[in-house]
Amino acid sequence: MKITKAAYVASLEKLKPFPGQGRPEIALAGRSNVGKSSLINALCGNKNLARTSQQPGKTRLINLYGVNDEFFFADLPGYGFAKASAAEINRWKGMIEGYISESKNLAYALLLVDIRHEPTQGDVEMAGYLRHYGIPFTVVCTKADKLSGAQRGRNLPVIGRALKAQPWEMVCFSALNGLGRDDLLDHMSKALGKEA
Repeated sequence: MKITKAAYVASLEKLKPFPGQGRPEIALAGRSNVGKSSLINALCGNKNLARTSQQPGKTRLINLYGVNDEFFFADLPGYGFAKASAAEINRWKGMIEGYISESKNLAYALLLVDIRHEPTQGDVEMAGYLRHYGIPFTVVCTKADKLSGAQRGRNLPVIGRALKAQPWEMVCFSALNGLGRDDLLDHMSKALGKEA
């Protein structure tokens, strides 16, 4: 897959009609500050497409981006953001699960985890949500440039065991140096039934 065109479409508090709805959707899920917006920018070759921030909890809505006039990225709010109020955290949780359970066009998901750390309880719950609703997903181990190859090799099995993911269901990724970009695009192509 080659991404040649991408544009912001809409921000939603809950699933409702939006321009172009009906094309397949790829959800990006992960804890706050794991790199979802950076991944979208890196895959689409546009560092200004999705707003990134050093401040966790920046994405508070479901942000939709149209890609190649063929599918959408749905950037979900990050979970595990401790500085938000309990009410706000519950609202985000409801928004995420509501989207996953209700979207008829959700074809595939990317579950982002920081390769430097063991998955959180939120990551384990998210993997459970996706399996429960029958959404195929790939575990994307972000910030891979911050570890050596040997360290990545040690951390991947730990992450795989925690999330019950097989090695072929995981991709090491760096938005900084492009590591894993082509591999991830191949996973997306197969998930959408397209030629890689």
